[in-house]
Amino acid sequence: MNQHIHCLVNDCHYWSQGNLCKANEILVASDQFGDVQPDRVDAKMAKQLSPTPAGGSCMATCCKTYVSKGSAETDADRITRMS
Repeated sequence: MNQHIHCLVNDCHYWSQGNLCKANEILVASDQFGDVQPDRVDAKMAKQLSPTPAGGSCMATCCKTYVSKGSAETDADRITRMS
């Protein structure tokens, strides 16, 4: 089965034509969690992290895999870009 993650954030390193996320893994978290965690906390750590509620609203969620396009930090999250 071919599955896609769609993303509209075109200044992200993982964004691709057709509004697709090309990260091989992503971490979606609650805003409350994302606000207090450093950028290095990402999908590679997901199995160690505790789930957090988003209060029943998509407006209270964030993608922790975001890395600015052209950033020198593209390898800091240890997530690779799929080809």
